[in-house]
Amino acid sequence: MSDHPHEHSHPHPHPHPHRHGIRHRLTHLLTPHSHDTADKVDSALESSARGMRALWVSLAVLGATALAQAVVVAVSGSVALLGDTVHNAADALTAVPLGIAFVLGRRAATRRFTYGYGRAEDLAGIVIVLTIAASAAFAGWTAVDRLLDPRPVTHVPAVAVAALVGFVGNEWVARYRIRVGREIGSAALVADGLHARTDGFTSLAVLLGAGGSAVGWHAADPVVGLAITVAIALVLRDAAREVVRRVMDAVDPALVDRAERALREVPGVRGVGELRLRWIGHRLRAEVAVVVDGEATVRQAHAIAVAAEHTLLHAVPRLTAALVHADPAPVPGEPDPHRALAHHATA
Repeated sequence: MSDHPHEHSHPHPHPHPHRHGIRHRLTHLLTPHSHDTADKVDSALESSARGMRALWVSLAVLGATALAQAVVVAVSGSVALLGDTVHNAADALTAVPLGIAFVLGRRAATRRFTYGYGRAEDLAGIVIVLTIAASAAFAGWTAVDRLLDPRPVTHVPAVAVAALVGFVGNEWVARYRIRVGREIGSAALVADGLHARTDGFTSLAVLLGAGGSAVGWHAADPVVGLAITVAIALVLRDAAREVVRRVMDAVDPALVDRAERALREVPGVRGVGELRLRWIGHRLRAEVAVVVDGEATVRQAHAIAVAAEHTLLHAVPRLTAALVHADPAPVPGEPDPHRALAHHATA
């Protein structure tokens, strides 16, 4: 049987896809339900639109925060606050590559880019990681320079207030980006949110440095600057790991387990063969082989494949397309129907 991809979308939520109680069945019947290509595009556009809103709102908040801190840096000379300000500004500017990625992700697939442009988000994630690395290097360099050439910090109360402003702004942006990123499945947006959260904690570190300067410990400011550098390096590690996993097509093994369990419950499916999931931007695609009765007609096997695909779309969050291949159940003594392909298998 030939494979037939069927792309679908679900404008209604399925918070518990593994439950098939009366409430779930009634909701399924009463809620508008469509698998048309137009609905798939609408859902994808809505996800991108939510990502864009998260980016521009957080850009405005972080931009205002960085601007307020920059004014205090100019009058106080605090390198700890300078490092925090640069990091906040860099975090705000990461909205640019992500925004470009979301806009590209809206474009329809072409004969050259047959899967669409969703992978632009992965490229944006790489840019974000490089931006975090650059801000860590700058913060570390300014802190070391101040240790070698100590200078007093002035306007300590203003530095403390700026640090608090930085913490509040970053924590709000972090919560917003992480929540939206997880809801739409964007690893790059989640990484950006983690970046902002670390900025918030580094702002609190600036507050500690201001306290040290207030009691006469002049090394407090550059020491806190170095601590900020270490904190940025830690978030760099976590963000890089998440982005690299996405680039390497890694998925949560729990999603694979959920998909396999759902497929085994489909009437007519005797077994589940190779199952692959991959992220394309903030959407998932699946490829799977299911075992069906070898005596089934082409139409019967196709109906089972469609039912399997439909089940997957409900069972796996953010899955928008699945390619289901039906294999006949093996018969003792019958040669492997895939034997002709064996010499094409990779080592």
